[in-house]
Amino acid sequence: MRLTRRGLLIGAGAGGGLLLAFRLVPRHYASPLVARDGADAGERVFDSFIRLARNGDVSVAVPFCEMGQGIATLAAQIVAVEMGADWKRVGVEPAPVSPVYGDAVLAARWARLWLPLAPSLADRPGDVLARLHAEREPLQITAEGTALAAFEAPLRDAAAAVRAVLAQAAAAQWGVGWETLDARGHAVTDGKRQIAFEKLIPAAAGFDPPDPPVLRPEPPREKPGAFPEGARPAFPRLDLPPKVDGSFVFAGDVRLPGMVHAAIAMGPQGDSVLASYDRKAAADIKGLVGVVRAKRWLAAAGTTWHAADKALKAMDPRFKAAGRIADSSALETRIDTALHKGTPRRILAEGDPDALLARPSLDVRYDVEPGTHAPLETATCTARLEEGRLELWLATQAPELARRAAARAAGVALRDVVLYPLHAGGSFDARLDVRIASQAAAIAKAIGRPVQLMWSRWQESLGSYPRTPVSAQLSAAMSPDKQRLLGWRARLALPATAIEWGTRLLGETSMPRAKAAAQGKPDPMACEGALPLYGIPEKAVDHIPVDLPLPTGRLRGGAHGYTAFIVESFVDECAHFAGAEPLSFRVGMLSGQPRLVACLQGVARMAMWGGGADASGQGIACWKLDLEASEGPRSGFIAVVATARQDNGAIRVDQLSAYADIGRIVNVDIARQQIEGGLLFGLAHAIGGSTAYASGLPLAARLSQLGLPLLADCPKVDVAFADSTEQPFDPGELGMVATAPAIANALFSATGARLRRLPLLSEGF
Repeated sequence: MRLTRRGLLIGAGAGGGLLLAFRLVPRHYASPLVARDGADAGERVFDSFIRLARNGDVSVAVPFCEMGQGIATLAAQIVAVEMGADWKRVGVEPAPVSPVYGDAVLAARWARLWLPLAPSLADRPGDVLARLHAEREPLQITAEGTALAAFEAPLRDAAAAVRAVLAQAAAAQWGVGWETLDARGHAVTDGKRQIAFEKLIPAAAGFDPPDPPVLRPEPPREKPGAFPEGARPAFPRLDLPPKVDGSFVFAGDVRLPGMVHAAIAMGPQGDSVLASYDRKAAADIKGLVGVVRAKRWLAAAGTTWHAADKALKAMDPRFKAAGRIADSSALETRIDTALHKGTPRRILAEGDPDALLARPSLDVRYDVEPGTHAPLETATCTARLEEGRLELWLATQAPELARRAAARAAGVALRDVVLYPLHAGGSFDARLDVRIASQAAAIAKAIGRPVQLMWSRWQESLGSYPRTPVSAQLSAAMSPDKQRLLGWRARLALPATAIEWGTRLLGETSMPRAKAAAQGKPDPMACEGALPLYGIPEKAVDHIPVDLPLPTGRLRGGAHGYTAFIVESFVDECAHFAGAEPLSFRVGMLSGQPRLVACLQGVARMAMWGGGADASGQGIACWKLDLEASEGPRSGFIAVVATARQDNGAIRVDQLSAYADIGRIVNVDIARQQIEGGLLFGLAHAIGGSTAYASGLPLAARLSQLGLPLLADCPKVDVAFADSTEQPFDPGELGMVATAPAIANALFSATGARLRRLPLLSEGF
């Protein structure tokens, strides 16, 4: 495609210009960015990603939800490096919803969810169907760590094009070829003289960028050895200063003229509807503005949130079952029955291990309880409906789907809904749920005033969809001399949870309909990771679909959050059965996986691995995550060693060491933060982070009831990275998945007790 001045450089006041989307099929869209201050301000908008002010300040449009993972800083850093911009003069802004930001990598990753009859037609980002789906929706969703794979290239292209037209403007003044010039420190230079960007911006509008853009020889890269722990980062996080001084705006900080506050009561988990409430009981509560009821919830609006919450409690809303209600005893019975009597559906296999496993060497069961998100910030949305125009202030991972849900609730056209994306105070995929947008819109419509709806901690725990419970039967066949693992079968009993939450999210349908659509279907995405990477001659994964009354959702790590625990714990059992040292046992089965072997060896050196001998308290685990990108597959690798012990009936983790290979690292400081955060998130779900349900109500609803680690419980954490030039891989989910099995294996070494249930304390240890 031809990149011209008309398509790439949109001047002030030319917001209606047409834009040719980078790396997508050649279709034209209205520019998603417009000059903010009019023609006299001299602002220029470059493509869909870069806004250049007259004074030279750079603003990068970020089409992702910043949830603390640092992706906004990474996007700005990519642009700054490619442009040669001064980091102190680079900022970020949320990108509007637009087809230009459609994520073809995520569309391919989720092809099974939106194209279930023929996912192979769209399971690569370069497939036409994947690109069309990403644009048409538009699929602008933050999930699965696809941001770098999907957007590093267009960010670099846009920045390179800006650098080129600035260089051409400077070359015209100096009478030299622009190709001989470079840009650094926010200026174009020939090595001896320089011109600041701001002096070149007006003239740059008269030049066309080269087609294709001329990129720098090397993409953004930081070598791990140059940034040891505690070193000053070259590109510090942009969101850190306002978070420190309190000026950072979260969803709960939004204030509008005439705004009221709303509290909400939702029914028990499962299929429940509002049955009754006493409206008169709230009549005398000071500050009450109004009451809004819906089929599945009741809300009160007040001059303060506390007034609204007080009125809501006074009305004592009662709910009744319209279908099945979640109850842990019934959940466990259903899963247990399915595991023993259900019909397994083979979904993944290399060979056929069934004959070998007629009399398995090992045959054990693993169980995983429902996992909770428990973000620090509860769901919050501010809505204003005036003259047929609906505005939303919301932290969401799926802004377009939130707009659609709100439009339906308010009864307005989608084109009349404007969403202002905000950063989230944590999410772990909880903000893939867009129900709060529809709730806030409905309340604003009924009350006739701007409203801020905030879920209480109880409602966050009650209403959020947890990660699915799982039971798995693991079988292994060893060679007669116990030296080789010949056969492996993992049989998992769980709902078709990925189909369920995918249908609910992408199909924009209700929870009961999504559950009905998923009922009885085999779900490969729900069992990802259960087929081990190890070189086992015969191995297979069977899914036994279970219909549960508990609706489920995606949690950080996806299926790998439980399959890694199951697989790596069972591998450790096989090593013990063989009388083998756990590290060498793994390495012996990892032929053709040099990057993962290097991670195992690296973490062994870091943690001074002693072989996991009895009473050592050391356990090891490793894992690999894959992502299909436009240029081919990308992979992230990690190995974790945990040192743990039993202490007065509690689990104490003294140290977590991790060695990761995430390819080329854009920002070492942020990568380390992500691995460290993942390790602690994994620790939280190893010892807590779960709840049981009684009559649809969570038994652990407060943060203090979830068994989450306190600061005093946090272990010493060491993280190291491979110095790699492979394509970069997002580390956000990598650290989380390998932590629980490493801790479980450490506890076996320390105590001789094999814990096969998550959380580990749920076995009464």
